[in-house]
Amino acid sequence: MKIEDILKSTVPMDDSKKIILNVMYTQSIITESFNEILKPYEISSEQYNVLRILRGQKGSPANMNAIQERMLAKTSNTTRLVDKLLLKDFVTRKVCLENRRKIEVLITDKGLAVLKTLDPKVIAHEELFSKNLTESEIVQLNQLLEKYRNY
Repeated sequence: MKIEDILKSTVPMDDSKKIILNVMYTQSIITESFNEILKPYEISSEQYNVLRILRGQKGSPANMNAIQERMLAKTSNTTRLVDKLLLKDFVTRKVCLENRRKIEVLITDKGLAVLKTLDPKVIAHEELFSKNLTESEIVQLNQLLEKYRNY
């Protein structure tokens, strides 16, 4: 369905505006669907992102700055996110011995277990949104989005 029809717009739009609206609308649909997957686990997509970053550390702790740099949403309050994960026992936090100003965060077994449970659901979610595209269209869409983003 065309973005004009979805938004019930009667005003003609130029293609540059349509791209922005299409990307924003698509992001909204993907986010709503993803949040439904996370809802039973009582974590937000930002908290999920932190857990994925920490799992990628393969047992090594990450400091707050390193987590922030790798976040999808750069405006996220990393300290608040880690505090919420700490309350759920999904992460541990301690002061770095070499630099007392650094806080080291490590994913717990409970955090890893939640990710392991979520992994197949997240993969199915990703595949759901790609199912109408061929492999070459998926590659092309990724290339176009990367090109578009580098303004």
